[in-house]
Amino acid sequence: MLDKPTVSPDPSSTGLDPKVAGLLCYLAGPITGIIFLILEKQSRYVRIHALQSIIVFVSLSVINLIIGLVPFIGGLIAGLLSIATFILWIGLMVLALQGRIYKLPIVGDFAEQQANRF
Repeated sequence: MLDKPTVSPDPSSTGLDPKVAGLLCYLAGPITGIIFLILEKQSRYVRIHALQSIIVFVSLSVINLIIGLVPFIGGLIAGLLSIATFILWIGLMVLALQGRIYKLPIVGDFAEQQANRF
């Protein structure tokens, strides 16, 4: 679900523009997601992006690994999933930089609920 564009997301406690911090949550997948989840104390916007990055990219990595173990067809499907993951990665970074929260199905709602708990 694409929330309406946010002109100015809540300020980030990291000192970065929250839009840039949201983009950086995705930059190295779950690694930067974890870093920003630990560092961010104030911005719900950044925490949602950090949690979504962690959940999405860990899940996709595990799925890709399991599918890749299937002989022949698994490698083909894993290759296609890698391309789709790359496109998703770029798209999520662009949307974060625009100040938008794109909640992926299931994962986005869970990330939002968890971000509210921090």
